[in-house]
Amino acid sequence: MAGNNLLSLLGWSFLPNLVTGWLQTIYYGLTIRAGDPKPAPGSARHAEHRRRIHILVVSLYLLYTIYEADYELQRASNYYADLGVSVGASERDVKSRFRRLAALHHPDKVGANNGGGGGGEDGNGGVGDYFMHLKAASDTLTDPARRFAYERFGPDMLEWEHCVTIRDYVARGAQQVIPYYGLAAVAMWVLGLLGYLDWGRYWRWLTLALLCVFELHAVTRPHFPRLVGVVLNPLLERFTNHAPYLPFQIIALARKLSITLYIAFGQIGPLLQKQQPPGGGRSSTKTGEKALLENLERLELTARGMDVDATRLMELEMAPFAGDVEVVASMRSKLKEWLVQNTVRADPMVRDALGRSLQKRRVDAPAGARGTK
Repeated sequence: MAGNNLLSLLGWSFLPNLVTGWLQTIYYGLTIRAGDPKPAPGSARHAEHRRRIHILVVSLYLLYTIYEADYELQRASNYYADLGVSVGASERDVKSRFRRLAALHHPDKVGANNGGGGGGEDGNGGVGDYFMHLKAASDTLTDPARRFAYERFGPDMLEWEHCVTIRDYVARGAQQVIPYYGLAAVAMWVLGLLGYLDWGRYWRWLTLALLCVFELHAVTRPHFPRLVGVVLNPLLERFTNHAPYLPFQIIALARKLSITLYIAFGQIGPLLQKQQPPGGGRSSTKTGEKALLENLERLELTARGMDVDATRLMELEMAPFAGDVEVVASMRSKLKEWLVQNTVRADPMVRDALGRSLQKRRVDAPAGARGTK
């Protein structure tokens, strides 16, 4: 079951691209007037529009999957809803309610009212099936062990043989829970080796582990999980007409939600990651710092080489005046002054300032004055 869910997840990943293309065409048809140019495919604007529409498509699908899973659970109903009793109803309340329903839906009673002779071939087979369903519901909810198993494992527990106590049902249910998550883990690992499900791999494994822990907690505790019994169900009963969840229903919904999260990790996650500015991540920051250090080292080596070359040139220039201390000192001071002045004048900012000053003098000077040409 887990493998089928993941394979359907993988197969669905190709559908949003097609839907996104259709919606982008419709979007341009509605927002761009006839004759105006549309963003060219491959351009930054076209890619940004496609990214946003793709995120919208995937998000709407994910919301729909959650709604669909909840709708299927409510349509399937449960024994409490079929008997018309609350989740916390006592055995006495269940038996009393069943007797009332039996008086209305017993095949003999219905057959007598319709002038027939019973169920089966006279057309009351459906009535008989419904009555047997109500009887199975009553028998299950009036037996503590079977009621415990039904609330946590659903109608499948009716087919489990040789289960009498709560321990028997929990042991049998664990034989189904553990293979489910084992198969899901193997499927995720294989798909990861094949290059799928790369983005958000940590969060996928974390989701699977949390779901496994939650399900084991739900099926082994004597009471409903606090999230269901204390928070979720009271809110539903108070503010909506939604029927309260049983543990097996919330587990089925959580499994569906996990598949929805896997799709979100694969479809929306990479699109959001691409929006990070360059250098925003740790890896890019480390790469930038490494490149900066390499450039600084290169600059330092170049400066050292230039210093050595300048020293050698200075010694060559002073070689003819070796032994004459006064001449060497004078030459050193004049060379130093020349180097400073030449360096300052060669600076682009200094040259621009001198040029603007000379241009201003030529413009403002009176006719015939020197320096105006």
